[in-house]
Amino acid sequence: MELIEFTDKGLYCSAGDFYIDPWAPVNKAVITHAHSDHARPGNAHYLCHTQTAPVLKLRLGDVSIQTTEWGAPVYINSAKVSLHPAGHIIGSSQVRVEHNGEVWVVSGDYKIENDGLSGAFEPVRCHVFISESTFGLPVYRWKPQQEIFADIQRWISGNRQAGKTSVVIAYSLGKAQRVLKCIAETTDRIFVHGAVWNVHQALLAAGSALPAVQRITPETNKSAFKNAVIIAPPGADGTPWMKKFNPYSVGVCSGWMQVRGNVRRGNADAGFALSDHADWEGLLAAVKETRAEKVFVTHGFQAAFSRYLNENGIRSEEVKTAYGGEEEEQEKPSASKEQEEEMTGGNI
Repeated sequence: MELIEFTDKGLYCSAGDFYIDPWAPVNKAVITHAHSDHARPGNAHYLCHTQTAPVLKLRLGDVSIQTTEWGAPVYINSAKVSLHPAGHIIGSSQVRVEHNGEVWVVSGDYKIENDGLSGAFEPVRCHVFISESTFGLPVYRWKPQQEIFADIQRWISGNRQAGKTSVVIAYSLGKAQRVLKCIAETTDRIFVHGAVWNVHQALLAAGSALPAVQRITPETNKSAFKNAVIIAPPGADGTPWMKKFNPYSVGVCSGWMQVRGNVRRGNADAGFALSDHADWEGLLAAVKETRAEKVFVTHGFQAAFSRYLNENGIRSEEVKTAYGGEEEEQEKPSASKEQEEEMTGGNI
């Protein structure tokens, strides 16, 4: 029997009798991070990182939560469990499970660039690594965060000169907090959608250091938005709610903006390939540093990424899961034949 099994409820550890990021209600759930595709309602008990708990409570209500810090072992029945930084969003963690000398690591979602907010990704040695592959194609290679931030700041400056309000589209948990520091260097007039505000308040109450923002309400006078920057979630884009910012320019922050056609299809004025997931090189680096004997690949371009690993001497298998509900996965384009053919070249 495998240390972690893939079941119809999620990733199950029989030695500890718990699930990791289950997508159906269970008794004990270990949670990698608070995005809705990984942290679902209905579980009796949750275990997560201390920084994840405030948003978990915001989204799930008054649930039973046990928290722990990174690297601190928790014994669940006969399994030794510890959480380690995943670098995806604030509090996001990889789950290390050890039993009878065997070690598995469930990555959840991750990125290896340190964004200065989410905790630096920590490679964890293991026998088996379970990895996402949201951007598991060679076409996805991110520029350094500071270069992307400079692009965003230049765009905001240009909009200001043109008399337009800058509307930044960013996921309410993760991306919105990440771009705040960048935006705060250009203005102290930052307004946010209610969904972003709720997460912001939960994180502030828990001690996160974030720049000041103002909530947009029906009473907010339109004149307040002049020379300001708005942060809104993807769901607000293209809705009547946006009309109050006229004239405005929309900039979308998403890894999918790496492909220029996605900017046009999204009717955005600008696209910034800022992702909270590892790019192609990041995925390969993470896999290599774990020194895993086998890799299971979950959501994203899992078939292509798994095939590449196998062809380059790393045993791999793709696994179907119910992950991929956040904004970057919702709009995943299909891989072109040319892109997938790139998988056969190069070395890890």
